[in-house]
Amino acid sequence: MHIAVIGSGYVGLVTGACFAEFGVTVTCVDNDAEKIERLNQYKIPFYEPGLEDLVRRNAEQGRLFFTTDLGAAVSEALVVFIAVGTPPQEDGSADLSYVEGVAREIAKHLTSYKVIVTKSTVPVGTGERVRSLIEAERKEGVDFDIVSNPEFLREGAAIEDFMRPNRVIIGARSQQAVAIMKDLYRPLYLIETPFVITNVETAELIKYAANSFLAVKISFINEMSRLCEQVGADVNVVAKGMGLDGRIGAKFLHAGAGFGGSCFPKDTRAMLKIAADHGVPFEIVRAAISANERQVARNAERILAVMGADLKNMSIAVLGLSFKPNTDDIREAPALRLIGQLQAAGAAIRAYDPVAMDNARNALPEVRFCRDAYDACQGADAVVIMTEWNQFRNLDLARIKKSMRSAFFFDFRNVYDPAKVRAEGFEYRSIGRP
Repeated sequence: MHIAVIGSGYVGLVTGACFAEFGVTVTCVDNDAEKIERLNQYKIPFYEPGLEDLVRRNAEQGRLFFTTDLGAAVSEALVVFIAVGTPPQEDGSADLSYVEGVAREIAKHLTSYKVIVTKSTVPVGTGERVRSLIEAERKEGVDFDIVSNPEFLREGAAIEDFMRPNRVIIGARSQQAVAIMKDLYRPLYLIETPFVITNVETAELIKYAANSFLAVKISFINEMSRLCEQVGADVNVVAKGMGLDGRIGAKFLHAGAGFGGSCFPKDTRAMLKIAADHGVPFEIVRAAISANERQVARNAERILAVMGADLKNMSIAVLGLSFKPNTDDIREAPALRLIGQLQAAGAAIRAYDPVAMDNARNALPEVRFCRDAYDACQGADAVVIMTEWNQFRNLDLARIKKSMRSAFFFDFRNVYDPAKVRAEGFEYRSIGRP
Protein backbone atom coordinates (compact mmCIF):
# COMPACT_ATOMS: atom_id res chain seq x y z
CA MET A 1 0.00 0.00 0.00
CA HIS A 2 1.12 3.54 -0.76
CA ILE A 3 0.00 6.41 1.46
CA ALA A 4 0.53 10.17 1.54
CA VAL A 5 0.86 12.22 4.72
CA ILE A 6 0.23 15.92 4.16
CA GLY A 7 1.97 18.03 6.77
CA SER A 8 5.44 17.10 8.04
CA GLY A 9 5.23 18.56 11.51
CA TYR A 10 5.25 16.50 14.69
CA VAL A 11 2.20 14.33 14.00
CA GLY A 12 2.75 13.98 10.26
CA LEU A 13 6.42 13.07 10.45
CA VAL A 14 5.98 10.55 13.26
CA THR A 15 2.97 9.01 11.48
CA GLY A 16 4.79 8.75 8.16
CA ALA A 17 7.97 7.29 9.61
CA CYS A 18 6.11 4.73 11.71
CA PHE A 19 3.91 3.54 8.85
CA ALA A 20 7.07 3.17 6.76
CA GLU A 21 8.48 1.01 9.56
CA PHE A 22 5.34 -1.14 9.14
CA GLY A 23 6.43 -1.76 5.53
CA VAL A 24 4.11 0.78 3.88
CA THR A 25 5.41 3.11 1.15
CA VAL A 26 4.94 6.64 2.49
CA THR A 27 5.28 10.06 0.90
CA CYS A 28 5.36 12.96 3.35
CA VAL A 29 4.30 16.29 1.85
CA ASP A 30 4.95 19.81 3.08
CA ASN A 31 4.74 23.22 1.42
CA ASP A 32 7.93 24.33 3.22
CA ALA A 33 10.65 23.55 0.68
CA GLU A 34 13.45 24.19 3.17
CA LYS A 35 11.95 21.71 5.65
CA ILE A 36 11.62 19.07 2.91
CA GLU A 37 15.23 19.62 1.86
CA ARG A 38 16.38 19.15 5.46
CA LEU A 39 14.24 16.03 5.87
CA ASN A 40 15.81 14.58 2.74
CA GLN A 41 19.11 15.02 4.61
CA TYR A 42 17.56 13.26 7.66
CA LYS A 43 17.55 16.48 9.71
CA ILE A 44 14.53 16.44 12.04
CA PRO A 45 13.00 19.88 12.84
CA PHE A 46 12.18 18.98 16.46
CA TYR A 47 13.48 16.67 19.17
CA GLU A 48 11.86 13.27 19.51
CA PRO A 49 13.87 10.30 20.81
CA GLY A 50 14.55 7.71 18.10
CA LEU A 51 12.87 9.57 15.24
CA GLU A 52 16.02 10.52 13.32
CA ASP A 53 17.15 6.89 13.16
CA LEU A 54 13.66 5.77 12.11
CA VAL A 55 13.50 8.35 9.31
CA ARG A 56 16.99 7.57 8.07
CA ARG A 57 16.47 3.79 8.04
CA ASN A 58 13.18 3.87 6.16
CA ALA A 59 14.30 6.53 3.68
CA GLU A 60 17.47 4.59 2.89
CA GLN A 61 15.42 1.41 2.43
CA GLY A 62 13.11 3.13 -0.06
CA ARG A 63 9.88 3.25 1.93
CA LEU A 64 9.85 6.91 3.06
CA PHE A 65 9.94 9.93 0.75
CA PHE A 66 9.66 13.70 1.21
CA THR A 67 8.30 16.15 -1.34
CA THR A 68 6.53 19.46 -1.88
CA ASP A 69 4.52 17.97 -4.77
CA LEU A 70 1.12 17.30 -3.22
CA GLY A 71 -0.48 16.34 -6.52
CA ALA A 72 1.95 13.55 -7.29
CA ALA A 73 1.76 12.20 -3.74
CA VAL A 74 -2.04 12.13 -3.77
CA SER A 75 -2.19 10.52 -7.22
CA GLU A 76 0.00 7.61 -6.11
CA ALA A 77 -1.65 7.01 -2.73
CA LEU A 78 -4.67 4.98 -1.73
CA VAL A 79 -4.85 6.63 1.71
CA VAL A 80 -4.18 10.34 2.22
CA PHE A 81 -3.64 11.61 5.78
CA ILE A 82 -4.24 15.25 6.63
CA ALA A 83 -1.81 16.10 9.43
CA VAL A 84 -1.50 19.88 9.26
CA GLY A 85 -1.71 22.24 12.22
CA THR A 86 -4.95 23.39 13.85
CA PRO A 87 -3.69 26.29 16.01
CA PRO A 88 -6.01 27.91 18.55
CA GLN A 89 -7.86 31.10 17.70
CA GLU A 90 -8.62 33.88 20.18
CA ASP A 91 -11.98 32.34 21.12
CA GLY A 92 -10.35 28.95 21.80
CA SER A 93 -11.65 27.28 18.65
CA ALA A 94 -9.32 25.39 16.31
CA ASP A 95 -8.20 27.22 13.19
CA LEU A 96 -9.19 24.90 10.35
CA SER A 97 -7.85 27.02 7.51
CA TYR A 98 -4.90 24.68 6.87
CA VAL A 99 -7.14 21.60 6.92
CA GLU A 100 -9.60 23.23 4.52
CA GLY A 101 -6.82 24.40 2.22
CA VAL A 102 -5.39 20.88 2.02
CA ALA A 103 -8.87 19.44 1.35
CA ARG A 104 -9.27 21.74 -1.65
CA GLU A 105 -5.84 20.78 -2.97
CA ILE A 106 -6.61 17.07 -2.58
CA ALA A 107 -9.84 17.53 -4.54
CA LYS A 108 -7.92 18.97 -7.50
CA HIS A 109 -5.82 15.82 -7.75
CA LEU A 110 -8.42 13.08 -7.23
CA THR A 111 -8.24 10.76 -10.22
CA SER A 112 -9.28 7.54 -8.48
CA TYR A 113 -10.82 6.34 -5.23
CA LYS A 114 -9.05 7.55 -2.07
CA VAL A 115 -9.52 7.25 1.65
CA ILE A 116 -8.96 10.73 3.08
CA VAL A 117 -8.08 10.66 6.77
CA THR A 118 -8.03 13.52 9.26
CA LYS A 119 -5.12 12.88 11.62
CA SER A 120 -5.03 16.44 12.90
CA THR A 121 -6.93 17.22 16.09
CA VAL A 122 -10.14 18.77 14.79
CA PRO A 123 -13.54 19.69 16.25
CA VAL A 124 -16.69 17.70 15.65
CA GLY A 125 -18.05 18.36 12.18
CA THR A 126 -14.67 18.76 10.47
CA GLY A 127 -15.00 15.47 8.62
CA GLU A 128 -18.26 16.57 7.05
CA ARG A 129 -16.71 19.96 6.22
CA VAL A 130 -13.83 18.23 4.46
CA ARG A 131 -16.28 15.96 2.64
CA SER A 132 -18.31 18.90 1.36
CA LEU A 133 -15.22 20.83 0.20
CA ILE A 134 -13.90 17.85 -1.75
CA GLU A 135 -17.30 17.01 -3.23
CA ALA A 136 -17.61 20.58 -4.46
CA GLU A 137 -14.23 20.61 -6.24
CA ARG A 138 -13.51 17.00 -7.27
CA LYS A 139 -13.82 15.71 -10.79
CA GLU A 140 -17.22 14.23 -11.48
CA GLY A 141 -17.48 10.48 -10.89
CA VAL A 142 -14.36 10.13 -8.70
CA ASP A 143 -15.26 8.53 -5.38
CA PHE A 144 -13.65 8.96 -1.96
CA ASP A 145 -14.32 8.29 1.72
CA ILE A 146 -13.65 10.38 4.81
CA VAL A 147 -12.14 8.84 7.94
CA SER A 148 -11.32 10.30 11.34
CA ASN A 149 -8.25 8.63 12.88
CA PRO A 150 -7.11 10.80 15.80
CA GLU A 151 -3.57 10.56 17.13
CA PHE A 152 -2.61 9.96 20.76
CA LEU A 153 1.13 10.60 20.57
CA ARG A 154 2.91 11.76 23.71
CA GLU A 155 5.84 14.02 23.01
CA GLY A 156 8.96 12.17 24.07
CA ALA A 157 7.33 8.76 23.60
CA ALA A 158 5.65 9.14 20.22
CA ILE A 159 7.25 6.18 18.44
CA GLU A 160 6.33 3.77 21.23
CA ASP A 161 2.81 5.22 21.31
CA PHE A 162 2.40 4.62 17.57
CA MET A 163 3.95 1.16 17.56
CA ARG A 164 2.22 -0.05 20.73
CA PRO A 165 -0.89 2.09 21.15
CA ASN A 166 -3.55 1.70 23.80
CA ARG A 167 -6.15 1.75 21.02
CA VAL A 168 -6.76 2.77 17.41
CA ILE A 169 -9.84 4.90 16.70
CA ILE A 170 -11.39 4.69 13.23
CA GLY A 171 -14.41 6.82 12.46
CA ALA A 172 -16.04 6.27 9.06
CA ARG A 173 -19.33 5.74 7.24
CA SER A 174 -17.94 3.30 4.69
CA GLN A 175 -17.10 -0.31 5.47
CA GLN A 176 -14.66 -0.24 2.56
CA ALA A 177 -12.76 2.62 4.21
CA VAL A 178 -12.76 0.78 7.56
CA ALA A 179 -11.36 -2.33 5.88
CA ILE A 180 -8.58 -0.34 4.22
CA MET A 181 -7.67 1.34 7.51
CA LYS A 182 -7.60 -2.01 9.31
CA ASP A 183 -5.31 -3.36 6.63
CA LEU A 184 -3.02 -0.36 7.04
CA TYR A 185 -2.81 -0.97 10.79
CA ARG A 186 -2.56 -4.76 10.37
CA PRO A 187 0.79 -5.10 12.25
CA LEU A 188 -0.99 -3.96 15.42
CA TYR A 189 -3.30 -6.97 15.33
CA LEU A 190 -0.30 -9.12 16.22
CA ILE A 191 -0.05 -7.36 19.58
CA GLU A 192 -3.85 -7.44 20.06
CA THR A 193 -4.33 -3.68 19.97
CA PRO A 194 -8.00 -2.75 20.58
CA PHE A 195 -9.73 -1.12 17.61
CA VAL A 196 -12.69 1.21 18.15
CA ILE A 197 -14.83 1.50 15.03
CA THR A 198 -17.38 4.29 15.13
CA ASN A 199 -18.78 7.19 13.17
CA VAL A 200 -16.71 10.23 12.23
CA GLU A 201 -18.27 12.55 14.80
CA THR A 202 -17.57 10.20 17.72
CA ALA A 203 -13.98 9.69 16.62
CA GLU A 204 -13.45 13.43 16.39
CA LEU A 205 -14.74 13.94 19.91
CA ILE A 206 -12.74 11.12 21.53
CA LYS A 207 -9.41 12.99 21.24
CA TYR A 208 -10.75 16.12 22.92
CA ALA A 209 -12.53 14.08 25.58
CA ALA A 210 -9.38 12.11 26.42
CA ASN A 211 -7.10 15.13 26.70
CA SER A 212 -9.67 17.12 28.66
CA PHE A 213 -10.10 14.29 31.16
CA LEU A 214 -6.33 13.94 31.65
CA ALA A 215 -6.10 17.69 32.21
CA VAL A 216 -8.82 17.37 34.85
CA LYS A 217 -6.80 14.67 36.65
CA ILE A 218 -3.69 16.86 36.68
CA SER A 219 -5.58 19.90 37.91
CA PHE A 220 -7.32 17.84 40.59
CA ILE A 221 -4.09 16.58 42.12
CA ASN A 222 -2.56 20.05 41.89
CA GLU A 223 -5.53 21.46 43.78
CA MET A 224 -5.16 18.64 46.28
CA SER A 225 -1.50 19.60 46.75
CA ARG A 226 -2.56 23.00 48.03
CA LEU A 227 -4.85 21.40 50.60
CA CYS A 228 -2.08 18.99 51.61
CA GLU A 229 0.22 21.90 52.35
CA GLN A 230 -2.38 23.49 54.61
CA VAL A 231 -3.16 20.37 56.64
CA GLY A 232 0.31 18.79 56.78
CA ALA A 233 -0.39 15.89 54.42
CA ASP A 234 1.86 14.51 51.68
CA VAL A 235 0.31 14.77 48.21
CA ASN A 236 2.58 12.01 46.87
CA VAL A 237 1.16 9.55 49.36
CA VAL A 238 -2.37 10.82 48.78
CA ALA A 239 -1.90 10.26 45.03
CA LYS A 240 -0.51 6.77 45.64
CA GLY A 241 -3.48 5.88 47.83
CA MET A 242 -5.87 7.15 45.18
CA GLY A 243 -4.05 5.55 42.26
CA LEU A 244 -4.14 2.07 43.76
CA ASP A 245 -7.91 2.20 43.29
CA GLY A 246 -8.44 0.51 39.93
CA ARG A 247 -11.31 2.86 39.17
CA ILE A 248 -8.95 5.84 39.33
CA GLY A 249 -5.45 4.67 38.30
CA ALA A 250 -2.10 6.23 39.13
CA LYS A 251 -1.29 7.94 35.84
CA PHE A 252 -1.53 11.74 35.65
CA LEU A 253 -1.80 12.02 39.43
CA HIS A 254 1.54 13.76 39.89
CA ALA A 255 1.42 17.18 41.52
CA GLY A 256 3.71 19.69 39.89
CA ALA A 257 4.17 23.07 38.27
CA GLY A 258 1.05 22.84 36.08
CA PHE A 259 0.49 21.50 32.57
CA GLY A 260 1.63 23.13 29.36
CA GLY A 261 2.60 22.04 25.86
CA SER A 262 0.80 21.95 22.56
CA CYS A 263 -2.13 19.70 23.48
CA PHE A 264 -3.72 20.13 26.90
CA PRO A 265 -4.01 23.95 26.93
CA LYS A 266 -5.22 24.04 23.31
CA ASP A 267 -7.55 21.05 23.50
CA THR A 268 -9.23 22.02 26.78
CA ARG A 269 -10.03 25.47 25.41
CA ALA A 270 -11.30 23.92 22.18
CA MET A 271 -13.43 21.50 24.21
CA LEU A 272 -15.08 24.45 25.95
CA LYS A 273 -15.75 26.14 22.61
CA ILE A 274 -17.24 22.98 21.08
CA ALA A 275 -19.51 22.54 24.10
CA ALA A 276 -20.54 26.21 24.11
CA ASP A 277 -21.36 26.11 20.39
CA HIS A 278 -23.77 23.27 21.12
CA GLY A 279 -25.28 24.84 24.25
CA VAL A 280 -23.68 22.42 26.70
CA PRO A 281 -22.14 23.79 29.95
CA PHE A 282 -18.75 22.18 30.58
CA GLU A 283 -17.85 23.47 34.01
CA ILE A 284 -15.47 20.63 34.96
CA VAL A 285 -13.11 21.43 32.10
CA ARG A 286 -13.45 25.15 32.76
CA ALA A 287 -12.48 24.54 36.40
CA ALA A 288 -9.47 22.46 35.31
CA ILE A 289 -8.23 25.31 33.12
CA SER A 290 -8.67 27.81 35.97
CA ALA A 291 -6.94 25.50 38.45
CA ASN A 292 -4.01 25.08 36.10
CA GLU A 293 -3.70 28.81 35.64
CA ARG A 294 -3.52 29.23 39.42
CA GLN A 295 -0.96 26.45 39.74
CA VAL A 296 1.32 27.99 37.11
CA ALA A 297 1.01 31.43 38.72
CA ARG A 298 1.81 29.99 42.16
CA ASN A 299 5.30 28.87 41.10
CA ALA A 300 6.64 32.42 41.29
CA GLU A 301 4.48 33.24 44.30
CA ARG A 302 6.09 30.40 46.26
CA ILE A 303 9.56 31.70 45.52
CA LEU A 304 8.71 35.31 46.33
CA ALA A 305 7.07 34.26 49.60
CA VAL A 306 10.33 32.65 50.72
CA MET A 307 12.96 34.95 49.20
CA GLY A 308 11.08 38.25 49.32
CA ALA A 309 9.23 40.29 46.73
CA ASP A 310 12.35 42.18 45.62
CA LEU A 311 14.83 39.87 43.90
CA LYS A 312 17.13 42.62 42.68
CA ASN A 313 20.80 41.51 42.71
CA MET A 314 19.70 37.88 43.11
CA SER A 315 20.47 35.08 40.68
CA ILE A 316 18.16 32.09 40.19
CA ALA A 317 19.03 28.86 38.40
CA VAL A 318 16.13 27.31 36.47
CA LEU A 319 16.61 23.66 35.52
CA GLY A 320 14.28 22.60 32.71
CA LEU A 321 12.55 24.78 30.13
CA SER A 322 10.46 22.32 28.11
CA PHE A 323 6.94 21.65 29.36
CA LYS A 324 7.90 18.00 30.05
CA PRO A 325 11.02 15.83 29.69
CA ASN A 326 12.17 14.20 26.43
CA THR A 327 10.96 17.04 24.23
CA ASP A 328 12.19 20.47 23.13
CA ASP A 329 8.63 21.85 23.09
CA ILE A 330 8.38 25.07 25.13
CA ARG A 331 4.84 26.01 24.10
CA GLU A 332 2.98 27.23 27.20
CA ALA A 333 5.73 25.72 29.36
CA PRO A 334 5.34 26.77 33.03
CA ALA A 335 9.08 27.51 33.16
CA LEU A 336 8.74 30.40 30.71
CA ARG A 337 5.95 31.98 32.74
CA LEU A 338 7.99 31.57 35.92
CA ILE A 339 11.09 33.16 34.40
CA GLY A 340 9.11 36.19 33.25
CA GLN A 341 7.67 36.69 36.74
CA LEU A 342 11.07 36.32 38.42
CA GLN A 343 12.66 38.76 36.01
CA ALA A 344 9.86 41.24 36.74
CA ALA A 345 10.83 40.96 40.42
CA GLY A 346 14.43 41.84 39.52
CA ALA A 347 16.09 38.44 39.39
CA ALA A 348 18.81 37.44 36.95
CA ILE A 349 18.10 34.00 35.46
CA ARG A 350 20.62 31.27 34.65
CA ALA A 351 18.94 28.38 32.82
CA TYR A 352 19.74 24.93 31.54
CA ASP A 353 17.73 22.35 29.59
CA PRO A 354 19.18 19.30 27.81
CA VAL A 355 17.44 19.99 24.47
CA ALA A 356 15.10 23.02 24.66
CA MET A 357 17.54 25.92 24.94
CA ASP A 358 17.71 26.63 21.21
CA ASN A 359 13.93 27.00 21.10
CA ALA A 360 13.98 29.16 24.23
CA ARG A 361 16.60 31.69 23.15
CA ASN A 362 14.21 33.89 21.18
CA ALA A 363 11.53 33.69 23.87
CA LEU A 364 13.98 34.47 26.68
CA PRO A 365 16.54 36.95 25.32
CA GLU A 366 17.74 38.16 28.75
CA VAL A 367 18.38 34.70 30.20
CA ARG A 368 21.88 33.33 30.51
CA PHE A 369 21.90 29.79 29.08
CA CYS A 370 24.38 27.46 30.73
CA ARG A 371 26.32 24.37 29.67
CA ASP A 372 24.87 22.08 32.36
CA ALA A 373 22.97 22.06 35.66
CA TYR A 374 26.09 22.73 37.72
CA ASP A 375 27.05 25.71 35.58
CA ALA A 376 23.52 27.11 36.02
CA CYS A 377 23.77 26.84 39.81
CA GLN A 378 27.19 28.53 40.00
CA GLY A 379 26.82 31.63 42.17
CA ALA A 380 23.02 31.37 42.27
CA ASP A 381 20.87 32.24 45.26
CA ALA A 382 18.24 29.62 44.41
CA VAL A 383 17.75 26.61 42.17
CA VAL A 384 14.35 25.73 40.73
CA ILE A 385 13.54 22.38 39.08
CA MET A 386 10.83 22.96 36.48
CA THR A 387 11.18 19.86 34.25
CA GLU A 388 11.84 16.36 35.59
CA TRP A 389 14.60 15.37 33.18
CA ASN A 390 16.32 12.19 34.36
CA GLN A 391 19.65 13.97 34.65
CA PHE A 392 18.14 16.28 37.28
CA ARG A 393 17.02 13.39 39.49
CA ASN A 394 20.40 12.56 40.97
CA LEU A 395 22.40 15.78 41.09
CA ASP A 396 25.43 16.09 43.34
CA LEU A 397 23.69 18.22 45.98
CA ALA A 398 26.85 18.85 47.97
CA ARG A 399 28.60 20.19 44.87
CA ILE A 400 25.65 22.43 44.06
CA LYS A 401 25.41 23.74 47.62
CA LYS A 402 29.11 24.59 47.65
CA SER A 403 28.83 26.54 44.37
CA MET A 404 25.75 28.58 45.31
CA ARG A 405 25.70 31.95 47.03
CA SER A 406 22.52 31.15 48.96
CA ALA A 407 20.83 27.78 49.51
CA PHE A 408 17.21 27.97 48.39
CA PHE A 409 16.02 24.84 46.58
CA PHE A 410 12.59 24.81 44.90
CA ASP A 411 11.58 21.39 43.61
CA PHE A 412 8.42 22.00 41.61
CA ARG A 413 8.33 18.44 40.23
CA ASN A 414 8.79 16.64 43.58
CA VAL A 415 11.90 14.89 42.30
CA TYR A 416 13.79 14.76 45.61
CA ASP A 417 13.34 13.39 49.10
CA PRO A 418 12.90 16.51 51.27
CA ALA A 419 14.94 15.10 54.15
CA LYS A 420 17.89 14.34 51.86
CA VAL A 421 17.98 17.86 50.42
CA ARG A 422 17.57 19.55 53.79
CA ALA A 423 20.36 17.39 55.20
CA GLU A 424 22.69 19.06 52.69
CA GLY A 425 21.82 22.45 54.18
CA PHE A 426 19.26 23.66 51.66
CA GLU A 427 16.10 25.64 52.38
CA TYR A 428 13.85 23.21 50.50
CA ARG A 429 10.34 23.66 49.11
CA SER A 430 8.29 21.27 46.98
CA ILE A 431 4.65 20.82 45.93
CA GLY A 432 2.06 19.49 48.37
CA ARG A 433 4.44 18.09 50.98
CA PRO A 434 4.96 19.23 54.57
